[in-house]
This record gives sequence, C-alpha cells and structure tokens, in this order.
Amino acid sequence: MSQPPEPETGPQPPSDPPVRGLTPEAEALYRALLLGGRAPGVGAVDGADPAGGSGGVLAELERLGLLARDADGVLRVRPPRLALERWAAERELEAVRARQSADDLSRLYTVHTGAGAQFAEVLEGEEAVVGTFEAMQAEAREQIRGFERGSYLRPEEVGPNPAQLPSMERGVAYHVVYDAAFLQTEVGLHSLQEAVRAGENARAFPGVPMKLVIADSSRALISVPPRSGHGVMALLVHPSMLLDAIIELFEAFWRLAVPVGAVPGRAGVPVGSEPSPDTQRLLALLSAGSTDEAIARDLGVSQRTVHRRVSRLQELLGARTRFQLGVQAARRGWL
Repeated sequence: MSQPPEPETGPQPPSDPPVRGLTPEAEALYRALLLGGRAPGVGAVDGADPAGGSGGVLAELERLGLLARDADGVLRVRPPRLALERWAAERELEAVRARQSADDLSRLYTVHTGAGAQFAEVLEGEEAVVGTFEAMQAEAREQIRGFERGSYLRPEEVGPNPAQLPSMERGVAYHVVYDAAFLQTEVGLHSLQEAVRAGENARAFPGVPMKLVIADSSRALISVPPRSGHGVMALLVHPSMLLDAIIELFEAFWRLAVPVGAVPGRAGVPVGSEPSPDTQRLLALLSAGSTDEAIARDLGVSQRTVHRRVSRLQELLGARTRFQLGVQAARRGWL
C-alpha cells in the first residue's frame, strides 16, 4: 500500500465562498457594519473600511445592494433580504438559460457527431413506416429477423414484401416467425409458401406478440395499428439495451417455434395419405398425454412401432419435440 501524501506547506488556494451570494470577507464586514448602521470614514471618494479591509469588499456589498450611499456620499447598510433574493433570482435565471443552452448544444452535438442519439423514435403514417421498413431491408448486410402477423395497411396482400426478394438475392438471410393464426388465413398461407420458396427460413408459433423486423443487429422496427382510424405507427429502435432485449425476445420465440415449409396441399398438408386414421388416432392419444405403452396397447402395436411413427411424423412436420409435433399437427388441422 502506498504511503499517504505529505501535507503541502506552500500557499493554498482560497476556499470556495459559501453559496449565499457573499464572500466571507463581505459577509463579515456587513455584520460589523450592522452594529453602527453606517460605514464611518467612507465618503463619496473612497477609502478603507473601518475593519481594515480593502475597498473591493465595500464595492461588493454596494454592488449587491447591501450598502448604499446617502445624499452626503456616506455608505449605509441596507436590508439584506431584498438584495440577496434579487441576486438569487438572477442566478436562477442564469441556470435556466444555461440548461436551455445545454439542450440546444446537445442536439447540435448529436447532429454533427451522432453521439448521444435517442435510442428510439416514433414513426407515424404509411410513408414513414413503409419507407423505413424497405430501407432497413435494402441496407441490411447479413440478416433480417422478424415476427409476421400480416399487413396492417393491406391485409389482403400476399407476401413476400417488395424489398425482400432483392435483399435475399444479395445474400441477406431471412428468419421469420409467423403467427399461427395468420397462417390459418388464405393470405397468410400463400405468403408463407411464396417466401419459403424464395429461400426464407420460416417458423410458426401461436400468439406472436407484435409485428417486428430486425435489420442485422443495428435497428428494429415494431409496427402497431393505430387505436382509431386507419394507418399505422411504428417504433424505430436504435442500438441500445432495448434493442438487445428485442433481439433476445426474437431468439427465444425462434427456439420455441415450429419449422414450416412451402408444401403443396390443403393448409400445407403434404399430398399423400396423411393424415391417415391411424395417424390421427396416434396424435389424439399423444395430445391426451397417454404414455407410449398406453398408445401401443390402444393401437395394437409395439412401443418400438410407436416410437418409429412419432419420429416419422416429427420429421414430416418439421417438429423437434413432441410438443412441437402437437402444435404443428393442430395448425394443419390434423387433430
């Protein structure tokens, strides 16, 4: 541990005056002058004060209005409250002006340096929201991640959106979680199929919380319909802890969501014999929480056959777990 520094022996800087509008010397002189009510020996010309101080201290008291010269040029003590309250009011006004200048200069600093920018801004109107949405895709270098609930502005429009295909052609990867309810609509199903055919990585999950797009890890756009009337509003989120949280939210949904693909047939069901009556019975028993032993007994097959059929269905429907198998089967109307 280092030794404490030796005390300084040289001249010390003067201590800060108390925050009251007076230096200690001026306050001491004012208190002394209160005893006589005047500063004897100080006339219209100048002079030293009776306490032996400099004329600068008297000038300070006079400037603050604590001393005033009478008709004979003699300095007399004045009431302190009005003078010091006026001084305090002037300082408060200066503080207000300083804060206003700080705000103005901070905005100017942000414009010229990009530092300290707000981490989010509200966009209103179709032009601002759609323009930002398309620009984010055009400027993306690596990936676009998002939640899809359908278009608020044109709900009948089948995707992918106009900016998606050019971005994918540049090598931008798309990872999108579709709301399961949206995929139950004709528009939603066709949008999914067209996007996946173009190369999009798509998954489905019930109750996707918002319409979201994340460009690389630099910006996120959360779109919401207005509470009344038509149009759309959005929150554009810049790099910040909020953006980090939004990315983590997307990744959590992506891990839970069920992979989906563009396959021909009703509601995405592959052409063929599925779902057969045995498959529907197996799925019903799984959804009811039956054990593999109970399912095997009910279907009249071995447990190994049950395992094999479940694995085949998981592969067919793109489900990694039995829970996802149930979700995907329900979405396709197999249950």
